[in-house]
Amino acid sequence: MSPDFDTRHQSRELLDGPDRAAARAYLKGIGFDAEALAKPIIGVANTWTEVMPCNFHLRAISAAVKRGIIEAGATPMEFNTIAVSDGITMGHEGMRASLVSREIIADSIELVARGHAFDAVIAISGCDKTIPGTVMALARLDLPSVMLYGGSIRPGTYEGHDVSIQDVFEAVGAHAAGTMTDEELENLENVASPGAGACGGQFTANTMATAFEILGISPAGSAMVPAEAGERVGVSEAAGRLVVDVLKRGLTARQVITRESLENAIAAVCTSGGSTNGVLHLLAVAYEAGIDLTIEEFDEISKKTPLTCDLKPGGKYLAMDLYKAGGVPLVAKRLLEAGVLNVGCPRVDGNTVGDYAAAAEETEGQQVVMPVDAPLKPTGGIAILKGNLAPEGCVVKLAGHERVFHEGPARVFESEKQCFAAVEAKAINPGDVVLIRNEGPSGGPGMREMLQVTAALVGEGLGEEIALLTDGRFSGATHGLMAGHVAPEANRGGPIAAVQEGDVITFDIAKRELNVNLTDEQIAERVAAYQPPEPLYTSGVFAKYAAHVSTASKGAITT
Repeated sequence: MSPDFDTRHQSRELLDGPDRAAARAYLKGIGFDAEALAKPIIGVANTWTEVMPCNFHLRAISAAVKRGIIEAGATPMEFNTIAVSDGITMGHEGMRASLVSREIIADSIELVARGHAFDAVIAISGCDKTIPGTVMALARLDLPSVMLYGGSIRPGTYEGHDVSIQDVFEAVGAHAAGTMTDEELENLENVASPGAGACGGQFTANTMATAFEILGISPAGSAMVPAEAGERVGVSEAAGRLVVDVLKRGLTARQVITRESLENAIAAVCTSGGSTNGVLHLLAVAYEAGIDLTIEEFDEISKKTPLTCDLKPGGKYLAMDLYKAGGVPLVAKRLLEAGVLNVGCPRVDGNTVGDYAAAAEETEGQQVVMPVDAPLKPTGGIAILKGNLAPEGCVVKLAGHERVFHEGPARVFESEKQCFAAVEAKAINPGDVVLIRNEGPSGGPGMREMLQVTAALVGEGLGEEIALLTDGRFSGATHGLMAGHVAPEANRGGPIAAVQEGDVITFDIAKRELNVNLTDEQIAERVAAYQPPEPLYTSGVFAKYAAHVSTASKGAITT
C-alpha cells in the first residue's frame, strides 16, 4: 500500500493522449464526458439477472454503488455477467450448468477488466456461484477490489412459522410419502420465497458471503443485511465509496486474499455450520491467488473451531436472525474469542480482521450465535474423510446431525435421476448407503448438487436412517450423513466406480474414514472393468469443461 499509488494506473494508457481519441469518442457518445474520463475508472461487475430471486435486485444495488463511486470522485462503468440458479435448476439437467458458471463468471469479469483497463473493480454477487466466481476474478486481476454481496431473502410464513426454500424441497419428499396433500404443497410453495435475495439459511450463498466478509474482501457488516431492507441502499453506496478509497490506498486483492485470511474464511465456514461447497470454492480462490491450500487443512481447522451458529439447515435460525443478532462481525468475534482468528490480516475497510472482530456488537439475549464456552459442538461443521473409497478425500457436513458412524449395504445408482426414481418409488430402506456416481466435475459434467434427492429422503423420514455418498455435490441446504466430492470421481478411475449393490460401506467420522469392504486388489480389478456411461455432451461448453476441469479435491478448477 502506498499513499503515492497512481489511481489511474491502468486507465491512462487506454484513455489519455491524442492516439486514444477514438476510445474517448466511443465513450463520449454514450454519456461519459471529458471530466469523467479524466478520473479513475472503476469497473462495476454486476451479476444481475431476471431468472432468479437471488440476483434479481442487483440492478438497484449497482445503481447505489455507482452513486457512491461518483461521490468519491471516480467514474463507474458497469458491465454484466451470467448467473445460473442452483435452486431453480436443482434435480434438472440445467443443474450441470451451475458449477460451470463459476468459471465463466470469473473468466468474463477478468476479460472485461483487462480489456477495458479498469483501475479498480467492485463485484456485486448474489446466488451461490456468483460469489466465489467474482472473488476468483478479483484474485486473478489483483487490482484494488471489493466484493459486495446482495443479501438474503426474508423468510416466508407458513401456518404461523418462518419457512425457507429448504422446506419446499423437503415437502416434495413428504408429498411423495403421502404425508402432504397437493393443496398443502402448493400453499407452501406460494409463500416460501417471498421476494428478492439469496436463500435464507446458511446454505452456500450465505456461507460464502460470511466467509468472504471475514476474509476481508467484503465491507464490514454488509453480508447479512437483508436484500430488500432499506439499509441495503446505504450499504451499497458506502461500498462504492469504499472501492475508491481502496484504490487510493493501492490495496490489491492479493494483499487481502492471503493464506492467513483464507484460514479465517475456512474457520468461518466451520463455526457457522456452512455449506460443504465452501471447501470447493475456497480451494478455487486459493488457486487463483497463487496459494497452495490443500483439502486436509479444512479438517485441521475444523477440529479446533467450535460450532457456534445455530443456523439452518442444521439449526433453527435464518440469515435475518443472524443480522439482528450482530451479523457476520459477531461470528468473527467468536472466532477471535476461540483463538482461531489470524488477527493481523488487512481488510478492504482499512483495519485488520482482529479490529473488525473486536468491534462487533452483540444484541442482548440473542440465541443465534452461541458463546465459545458453550458451543453447539466443540468442533466445526466440516470433516474431510479418506479411505479406500476416497483416496483424495471427500467432504462431510457435521452440523445438524449427531451420527458419527454408519455401516450398511450399498445401493448403487449411476446418476442422480436414477436415484431419485428409486426414492420416489420408496425403494430405499433404513440402514442403506445410497451411492450416486458419474456426477463429478468431469463425469457429470458439472458436479450437480443432490438436494432434490437428499431433501426427498428427509421428507420421507429416512434422513437419520441412511447415509449417502457421491462424486457430485450437495446443496448448502442438505443435512444428514452425506459425503460429497468423493475423489477421484468414477469416470476418472476413482474407487467409487468399484462399488456394487450390497457391498458394505462404512462411514467412521471419528477416524475420518470412508471405506468399502473390498481389498485393494478387488477394487483395482473392478475399476479396470468398469464402463462409465457415454459422455452426455461431446461439444459445446459442457464438453470443454469436462475435458479441462480438475478433481474436486483441488477445487474443480479449469486450467
